[in-house]
Amino acid sequence: MGLLEGKKAVVFGIANEKSIAWAIAQAFRREGADLAITYANETLAKRVIPLAESIGASLILPCDVRNDDDIAAVFARIERSWGRLDTLVHSVAFANKDELKGSFLNTTREGFSLAMDISAYSLIALAKGAHPLLKERQGSIITLSYYGGQKVFPSYNVMGVAKAALEMSVRYLAEAVGPDGIRVNAISAGPLKTLAAAGVGGFNQIAGHVAEKAPLRRNISQEEVAGAALYLASDLSSGVTGEVHFVDSGYNIIGL
Repeated sequence: MGLLEGKKAVVFGIANEKSIAWAIAQAFRREGADLAITYANETLAKRVIPLAESIGASLILPCDVRNDDDIAAVFARIERSWGRLDTLVHSVAFANKDELKGSFLNTTREGFSLAMDISAYSLIALAKGAHPLLKERQGSIITLSYYGGQKVFPSYNVMGVAKAALEMSVRYLAEAVGPDGIRVNAISAGPLKTLAAAGVGGFNQIAGHVAEKAPLRRNISQEEVAGAALYLASDLSSGVTGEVHFVDSGYNIIGL
């Protein structure tokens, strides 16, 4: 029997087949979960819908996380179809490309606001929408972070500040929903070649450095992140909440 047999999970943030969220969705399905998969807009729909269909997702729904009506519609549909929810995966982040190069001093007010809204506030909005469905099941909320939210990386800029806000939101949310038995955790993944990473200036330089200096002397794979998500979604991690769990070949322990 699969680790997530009989469980219902919704996944936000698949962009294409290289997305961490896609690796997580595949792992969840393989372990027996029923899936709801969302796509952010019509451009992404062309890529996401065929992927979702390929693994037999039960629900495929549009959702722009900046839009409260979209969020409400997703959870209303999940309630109608399933009546409950076990896991929410939030793998959503965005910053204007101009903000992810050059000096952090050049961060614009609009760029800051947009990065915070999509990359950090959306977790709170989704958690609130899912809360009534998750508390029936003592559910699990999982988000994706990066070490640039704790330490300075070249060109990560405003996204680092957004990830810091995201990680603190994980702790405050864990406390807020803990009395209902709901757990909230983040996975801090090492650098991976995804659509999101392509927007960060100097990404290859970061990935090369990590492969050289991390204790395991290599970068990670999407599947390794999915393995951690599987653990955090399953009953194996029933006593774990408010954590930022690193899957980065150990890079975060290195000082010099």
